[in-house]
Amino acid sequence: MKAANIGKILGGFGLLLLFSSPFTLFFSSGSFAIVATKVVAGLVLLGLYVATNFKQFGQFASRRSSFFFGSTALLVLLTLGALVAINYIAYKKNQRWDLTEQKIFTLSPQTVSTLKGLSEPVRAIGFIPSDHPAYEALQATFDRYHLEAPDRFEYSFKDPRRYPDLAEKYELTEGKTTVVLTRGEGSSESHTSLNVISEQELTNALLKLTQASTQQVYFVVGHGEWPLNQAMPMPGQRGRTTSLSEMKQQLTQEGYSTRELNLAGGTTVPRDAALVVIAGAKGRFSPSEVDSLRQYLAAGGRMLYFAEAYGEPGPELAALLAEYGVTIDKGVVADAQFNSGSPYVVLSLFYGQHEISLPLSQRQLNIEFPTARALTVLTQGLPEGVKVVPVVSTSPFGWTELTPDEKPSAGEGERTGQLPLVTASTRDTSGAQDRRFDEARLVVVGDSELLMDSNWGHEGNRNLVMNAFGWATSQVDKVTIRPPDRAASTLQLDADMLNRIRFVSTDVLPLSLLGVGLAIWLSRRNK
Repeated sequence: MKAANIGKILGGFGLLLLFSSPFTLFFSSGSFAIVATKVVAGLVLLGLYVATNFKQFGQFASRRSSFFFGSTALLVLLTLGALVAINYIAYKKNQRWDLTEQKIFTLSPQTVSTLKGLSEPVRAIGFIPSDHPAYEALQATFDRYHLEAPDRFEYSFKDPRRYPDLAEKYELTEGKTTVVLTRGEGSSESHTSLNVISEQELTNALLKLTQASTQQVYFVVGHGEWPLNQAMPMPGQRGRTTSLSEMKQQLTQEGYSTRELNLAGGTTVPRDAALVVIAGAKGRFSPSEVDSLRQYLAAGGRMLYFAEAYGEPGPELAALLAEYGVTIDKGVVADAQFNSGSPYVVLSLFYGQHEISLPLSQRQLNIEFPTARALTVLTQGLPEGVKVVPVVSTSPFGWTELTPDEKPSAGEGERTGQLPLVTASTRDTSGAQDRRFDEARLVVVGDSELLMDSNWGHEGNRNLVMNAFGWATSQVDKVTIRPPDRAASTLQLDADMLNRIRFVSTDVLPLSLLGVGLAIWLSRRNK
């Protein structure tokens, strides 16, 4: 290649560097040193062009080289103008795509519905300095909340060392990453604080701040139920323990208050009960205990019953469940096709048409039942006003195994097909004396092990159980999909590294590609 042609290519690169310098200064970098370097390099390259083509300058206006030079300059200006326009439009539109596997930058349906349901603005105050390692991640989380509800969620950051009056007002603990959510003004202001910063914690804090009252939930004890406040041996796993601590924690976060209830001696269900839960009862209920539950439901009470695979609560309680259209089958459910490694650990994504399961069905979340009992839905002989609906069922390949062993298979006398695993019953109680609610609600779940910490991390299980609590207590906003337990898949970058990445991606790389294309074009035009 002739020196003159090489000079023209170098001159084109020089024009690129000169014309892109304002973009570097105002958009990609803001560094005067980088801009000065580009300007000097551009002038040097233009100087090389002049040195290799100076003999042609006298004929510049009449030769093709003048056209090449002018068209090159125009092409560079148009390309840079297009890049600036695209960046400006992208900045104004602010479109985002979450390409992470676990959608860690996408708000959950529960968060979105909570933000849209705010009746008055909420202010979040992050009490951490700007040099704190969690500052940028917290600001990004706040941004997502603010973009979803710009008129209802605002945020700011305060360094607790510079605002000791606020630190004292909100009773902050030194050394902890703290966020305070407030609503209202002056004497009517209310607030709540949290130390663990995540979407789930932040959304639960919003719910806690805006809820009208706490829902009192009573867990029945006295029949071998899973204990609410202590560890217990894991079924079938000698030496290992589990508990209901994670479920209890989530109930507290979503505005429920838990308490144990022993119905022995004919004790009635307290008047403040929003819900009664029977979780894994293994022993028999006495007639007086069942009468207390029957009276409670007849007055519009709400109850969740989680069946235990190897427990029989007795005929009295079975008769009460049958009054609401549900019986619990003998044996354990097995499924040879839809399972999690064992036929007894049943997987299901087979949902009925019910409010509890609708969000799960839309997301196609699997429910994992470790040791489930099958349910039978009764359609005849029900009391007036009782309606029962299957919520979750097995696949068509399920059956009830009456004699569980290591190689189960459907045998004679064993029920087969799509078996209900969760049901929801209602009964009109608007005419009852001393009614609590106008409608009694009962949810029966064929597996109590869903509540254990060892199974609570399963997203489908957790949302199924919490949706049952929300539906039974008539809290529509709590029948949703909660923020998942997302694994951290982000790389922590400081401000300098982010600036370098932005400079390379928006300046160096595009200009390099444009320069290579320009060189190829000039080479072909000069042949």
